[in-house]
Amino acid sequence: MSAGLILALTLATPAAADSLRIATWDPGLSRDGPGLLVRDLATARDAQAGAVLDVIVVADADVLLLTDLDWDADHVALHALQAALSALGHPYPHVFAFRPNAGEPTGFDLDGDGQTSGPRDAHGFASFRGQGGMAILSRLPLDSERARDLSPFLWRDLPGNRMAEAGLPEGAEDVLRLSAHGMWDVPVLLPNGSALRLLAWHAGPPVFAPENMNRARNHDEAAFWPLYLDGKLPWAAPEGPFVLLGNANADPEDGAGDRTAIRALLSDPRLADPRPQSPGGAAAAIPGKAGDPALDTTDWAGNPNVGDNLRVDYVLPSADLTVTAAGTLWPAPSDPFAPTVAQASSHRLVWIDIALP
Repeated sequence: MSAGLILALTLATPAAADSLRIATWDPGLSRDGPGLLVRDLATARDAQAGAVLDVIVVADADVLLLTDLDWDADHVALHALQAALSALGHPYPHVFAFRPNAGEPTGFDLDGDGQTSGPRDAHGFASFRGQGGMAILSRLPLDSERARDLSPFLWRDLPGNRMAEAGLPEGAEDVLRLSAHGMWDVPVLLPNGSALRLLAWHAGPPVFAPENMNRARNHDEAAFWPLYLDGKLPWAAPEGPFVLLGNANADPEDGAGDRTAIRALLSDPRLADPRPQSPGGAAAAIPGKAGDPALDTTDWAGNPNVGDNLRVDYVLPSADLTVTAAGTLWPAPSDPFAPTVAQASSHRLVWIDIALP
C-alpha cells in the first residue's frame, strides 16, 4: 500500500458499527472491446484499474453501486474485480448485475447516419453489448430473487413522457427503452432480517447526437422514479426504506440538460438530499457556475465536449432513514491521494452513512 493511500484513509472514516455506508461511483471501467477489462483487472500493469481499486478500498463502502463496468454473460469481469479487491484484503462476498441496455441493438437508425448498427443506434450508446454496464458490490447479502430489472420498460409507456421531442424514426417508439443503461430495484438484506431497497440507475447524457432524443430521454429517466415510488408503473410501489443512487447525468443548476426532473426529484419529500461535499470540488470551482462547486461529482472542466464540473452522481436515501455522515471522495489538490483519484475516473465516488434501520 502506497504512502498516499495510507494517508488517504482519513478521507472517509469507516462507518460506525451500527451504521451502513452506501456509495455510488462511475469508475470508468469500460474498455474498447469485450474481454479487455478482464485483462486489465487480472494484471498489475493497468494503472487506471489499479487506481480504481485504491479508491474503492479507501471509500470502504458496505454497499457500492458501480455505474460503468463492462458486463458479460458469465460475470467474468465482475468476478475479476471481486477477486482483485479480495487480494487487497477488501472482500465483497456478494455481487450482482443485470444485463445493461447499452449496446443492445434497436434495429433503427436513431442518429440519422444511414446505418442501423452503430453505437448510437443501440438502446444505450456502446460499441458492443454490455459495454459500460452497472454492478453492485456488497458486504451484505442481496436478495436476487426479489430484484427487479426495470431496464426493459419502454419509453412510450412512461406517463407524461417527452418522446415526441425525440425525432425518432417511424416505428422506433415501439421498441426504444426508457433507460439508456439500466434501472434496478435490488433488496439488501439487513442484519435484523429486514431489507433496504437499492434503486439503482445510470441515465444517458442529455447531450451528444441525437441531441433532441438524449435531452428528452435524460429528463424522463429522472421523471421515472417519482412515478415508480407512487406505484403508477407496472410494478407495485417498493415497500420499506430505500436508497436511490447512481449516475443521473443531470445537474440541478448547471450543464446542458433539462433540469426540471432532477430538481423535482431532489425536492421530493419522500427523499432526503444529504448534499455530500468535497474539498476537491470546492478547489476546482469554475467561475460563473450557478451551483455550489463543493457538490460537484465530476471533473470535466478539461473536457471540450462538456467544459464544466457538474453534480451528476447521487445517493438519495428515503426520508425515513437517518443519515449520520455524507461526502464525495475528491481530496484537495495538495492531498497525496489526489492524483490517484484523478487517474481512476473523471467521476468522484459519493457516499453516505445511514443508521441501521
